[in-house]
Amino acid sequence: MEITAKQLASILNGTVDGNPDAVATKFAKIEHGKPGAISFFANPKYEQYVYTSKASILLVNKSFEPKAEVTPTMVRVDDAYSAVADLLKYVSAQKKKTRRHRSLLSRWYLSTKFGKKVYVSDFCHIGRRTRIGDNSILHERVTIGEDCTIGNNCIFYPGVVIYPGTVIGNNCILHAGCIIGSDGFGNAPQPDGSWEKIEHLGNVVIGNDVEIGANTTVDRAQMESTIIGNGVRIDNLCQIAHNVVIGDHTVMAAMCGVAGSAQIGKYCMFGGQAGVAGHLKVPDHTMVAAQTGITGNLRKEGMKVSGTPAIPLSTYLRAYALFKRSGEE
Repeated sequence: MEITAKQLASILNGTVDGNPDAVATKFAKIEHGKPGAISFFANPKYEQYVYTSKASILLVNKSFEPKAEVTPTMVRVDDAYSAVADLLKYVSAQKKKTRRHRSLLSRWYLSTKFGKKVYVSDFCHIGRRTRIGDNSILHERVTIGEDCTIGNNCIFYPGVVIYPGTVIGNNCILHAGCIIGSDGFGNAPQPDGSWEKIEHLGNVVIGNDVEIGANTTVDRAQMESTIIGNGVRIDNLCQIAHNVVIGDHTVMAAMCGVAGSAQIGKYCMFGGQAGVAGHLKVPDHTMVAAQTGITGNLRKEGMKVSGTPAIPLSTYLRAYALFKRSGEE
């Protein structure tokens, strides 16, 4: 990334106060601003750093009136905080612009179908009859099995593995080491105490605008589909078991686990290391605190729960206060 203050002002509908040709190539917090960096000032408690920052460009609100000399070129915008979000989105979009490329070090088949401007990096493998949508990017060592359908504008980072028959929508991001479609943990006990593997013949279906974190696993269904709804966000190191359904726009922080055939509603929020036992239902708009264990059905939408077994958050906090005081001498 290389951008001038003049270009930045044009992108953000701002004005330049200083050298319009000042150039930045990176971002930095205002307290860490160095030459070549873009910083921003939106919170009054950081004003001291405005006058010590060595950043090349500083985003500020149009209403800001400095009390001393400011070294960086200031780009004045309506809302500096929102402008940073817009700028990050712009830079990210520029990085995602693709050109058609298929590395000769990768492998695919005559029956593999590519859309327009698909980018395939080195050492990828794409199975027979699989379809890759327009503008999708496969980084190094991505493996996609047979009979998969991948939508437009998807990004798969290095080491992603997608098992046969998986369906993934548009605008999805799978981070490094993500595994989609592996067999679920299905085993039948035998009379002699051994275990017989239950074959998994279903698949995984992922909606549009889904992002799944590094080293997260989503298991294929025994029959039918494991379903991840539109707009879902799943963090790193999560486990989604076979036949699970996760509703649209639900978010899960790192190290969450959902056991087989659980049904998670829409717009739910899960803190880190939360767990859901198998075959349970979690209603829409449920908020689950970190390290909560859900061991029974939750029946009311919009609940906030904590603890193991999960109970309403208000009840948990009162009970914890009593528990804490009981240990005091």
